Amino acid sequence: MSASQAALQNRIGHVFSKPWLLSQALTHRSFAAEHNERLEFLGDTVLNLAITQCLFDAYPAVSEGDLSRARATLVRQETLHTIALNLALSQHMRLGDGEIKSGGFARASMLADMVEAVLGAVFLDAGYLAAYGVVRLLYAPLLADFEPGARQKDAKSLLQETLQAAKLPLPEYKLQTTEGAAHVQTFEILCLVAAWGVQAVGVGASRKIAEQEAAQAVLAMKPLQKSAGKLKKQSFNQQTPPLQATPAKRHPSIEKPMKQLKLKVATEQTPE
Repeated sequence: MSASQAALQNRIGHVFSKPWLLSQALTHRSFAAEHNERLEFLGDTVLNLAITQCLFDAYPAVSEGDLSRARATLVRQETLHTIALNLALSQHMRLGDGEIKSGGFARASMLADMVEAVLGAVFLDAGYLAAYGVVRLLYAPLLADFEPGARQKDAKSLLQETLQAAKLPLPEYKLQTTEGAAHVQTFEILCLVAAWGVQAVGVGASRKIAEQEAAQAVLAMKPLQKSAGKLKKQSFNQQTPPLQATPAKRHPSIEKPMKQLKLKVATEQTPE
């Protein structure tokens, strides 16, 4: 085992009894036939179970819906990419020449996949409890100030709920371009909210990720558009109701003489 892999194991928090599993977890399909995709498949399930257990134990009073949204936040690509950067995984990735030239070492989706592959390798090497311990260690900085709740909703769900609450049409998602080979495709998705007059483009390793990125960009533009529209509507459409004349009330001191005067005038005008 190389010194660099020994240092990586220290950061992971697990010393492999079968070091070849770690090597395979760090191997992209462009580098060798024995690559990490099956380990990634396994690690994805291990990660979801471990995060579910962490949340279930830590937040006994939180609802199922909020726990589900919290888990989605913790296992999504952006979070895994952050963990990969903390582990300096890019220094240990084994890539083919084509991937190296295209910047595979810095690709967020590839780094996120390798985190899952490493967790799959830990599971095969020492079982679930060891993998659970690694997840707790890697996620400790993220879980320290983490609070499950509505803010963990993914961007697409939040955008849809915002529009529904305002009784506005739902957003449209349109595929703009697809680039790259089948296993390393990049998708560009346009998100259009006609009611707000806003559109934005998201890019990701899958259509789902690209749609989330586009929805997030639209949400970032929403407050300015929405508040500006409300202010304009209030300023130019709100009219002051017309003034209406109100009959004046006479003071009690003149009310009786006025009645007597009217009675006298009426008596004088009555014919005999």
